[in-house]
Amino acid sequence: MRVVRTVAELRGGLAGPRSAGSVVGLVPTMGAFHDGHLSLIRRARRECEVVVVSLFVNPTQFNEAADLAAYPRDERRDAALAAEAGVDYLFTPPVAEVYPTGFATTVSVAGLSETLEGAHRGRGHFDAVATVVTKLLNMVAPDIAYFGQKDVQQALVIKQLVRDLDLPARVEVCPTVREPDGLAMSSRNALLSESDRVQAAALPRALRAAVRAVRSGERDPAAIRSQAMSELTSSGVRPEYFELVSPDTLSPVARIDGEVLAVVAARVGAVRLIDNETIDPLLARPAAGDGGEHSEQEKLECIARC
Repeated sequence: MRVVRTVAELRGGLAGPRSAGSVVGLVPTMGAFHDGHLSLIRRARRECEVVVVSLFVNPTQFNEAADLAAYPRDERRDAALAAEAGVDYLFTPPVAEVYPTGFATTVSVAGLSETLEGAHRGRGHFDAVATVVTKLLNMVAPDIAYFGQKDVQQALVIKQLVRDLDLPARVEVCPTVREPDGLAMSSRNALLSESDRVQAAALPRALRAAVRAVRSGERDPAAIRSQAMSELTSSGVRPEYFELVSPDTLSPVARIDGEVLAVVAARVGAVRLIDNETIDPLLARPAAGDGGEHSEQEKLECIARC
């Protein structure tokens, strides 16, 4: 594996494989690798001749300086994991390489950026994400770029900007990888105290509550939301939102008449976590003779499908 820190060095390394027709895959990350990141890398390794992983903690998408400072970083560990997973290039640019003196351009995706995370973190958060991802796609020029479903709104924003700007990359959104208790793997999980980690399991439980409600025939989003919020608040978690929205537009739904996306954001201690679950009423409906009772493992598998 080759570690590169400049765009020129990266492009130089990719010139040969690209001219030979090799398929180039990109996995953009902010480091602190966990099994979720590694699942994206393994997917890229299966599908691409050349795999590039970017490791860049983007300062512009953090609302608070303290949050940026606390974000976990361990480049040596990440590099070892990347090499073990078969990465060809680990691209770790310094901030000045991504945002040189005089940088003055912002990529902004209207609509999708303005709700949920955009409403709570500010429109500037997704402007920062869209800008840095556009730069990475231009720097690497991958055939395929891989993102995780856990950050579903981010993935939708990126798919929109790729369509709108005619960027020649295919965006693949891969399933969320979870801990045994259902908690979505996230670099931020490392910041949770032992007691916070126990409380954090309320997020997947809230999603399971929504699945159970739909499975039982409930179609009123307000009633489903109430059950999910109770799961959060009773566990001492401070929810910011739990919403049922369109999987394509993120607009609130008035009734569960088709596939719906359940999205949640909450603070556990000082750490802010997000998660989501796609619910299909047809799949959620109990089969004939099924009383609707399912094992905990089956519930976790249902959550894992997101």
